[in-house]
Amino acid sequence: MSFLSYLINGISLGSVYAIIALGYTMVYGIARMLNFAHGDVIMVGGYAAFTCSMTLGISPVLSILAAVVVCTLLGVVIETIAYRPLLEAASPLAVLITAIGVSYFLQNAVLLIFGSNPKSFQSLISIPDLKLADGALNISGETIVTIISCIVIMVVLTLFVNKTKMGQAMLAVSEDKGAAQLSGINVNGTIALTFAIGSGLAAIAGVLLCSSYPSLSPYTGAMPGIKAFVAAVFGGIGSIPGAFLGGILLGVIEIMAKGYISTQLSDAIVFGVLIIVLLVKPSGLLGKKIQEKV
Repeated sequence: MSFLSYLINGISLGSVYAIIALGYTMVYGIARMLNFAHGDVIMVGGYAAFTCSMTLGISPVLSILAAVVVCTLLGVVIETIAYRPLLEAASPLAVLITAIGVSYFLQNAVLLIFGSNPKSFQSLISIPDLKLADGALNISGETIVTIISCIVIMVVLTLFVNKTKMGQAMLAVSEDKGAAQLSGINVNGTIALTFAIGSGLAAIAGVLLCSSYPSLSPYTGAMPGIKAFVAAVFGGIGSIPGAFLGGILLGVIEIMAKGYISTQLSDAIVFGVLIIVLLVKPSGLLGKKIQEKV
């Protein structure tokens, strides 16, 4: 029964990683850049939900919606001010350094506003726990909502990209920005929309993460952000199904390592598995090898 419990907890944690990784993989797939400030957008979403629910007394549903709106707008602002001027002329290294700078800016801004002391985050999920096997297996409401949310987001996002006009524009921009622009597609608007969607998903991930692990600080999003990036690379960065698969597998591996091997070594095991996978398949589990044209 402990194995089944570890597996469910791993899928739950992996679902959070998958939601975050979807933001990474969408931005990389379309803008060909790594937004390392994405983890801190998760933290901002947590603080937005915390402020609305704990300080202002707003209902949980409206608090979550407010967090999504705040992070969506933040994502658009970050893309417009920090990244857009660099995407055409600057080197990838300059964009990467800018992303790190944005990350530290968000962390220090929250430090100034809320202080460094961790906040006790009260779960916004009120679904009762599910007890199976005569109470031997307990599945928390947070776990149920997290897993269902991940599946729903994955399905909706896949349908959006493949079936809608804006989704087709995203695919066109990811293939060839120049050709997409000649076809009448607003490339900058499409990239901004991608940041908006990824940041909105980060807010949902932040609320789910803080509801399951009820502590919130300016550094809450740092390690989950890094692990979600690992999940995106693990599954094949640029691939939406790859981000989903990579996130789930990463969460299961981490929880199993903590349960059966060592809590202290779990992160090392996760990154070790990533290294082995990339040695065998450098493009990730579902990633495609890109042929460079010369």
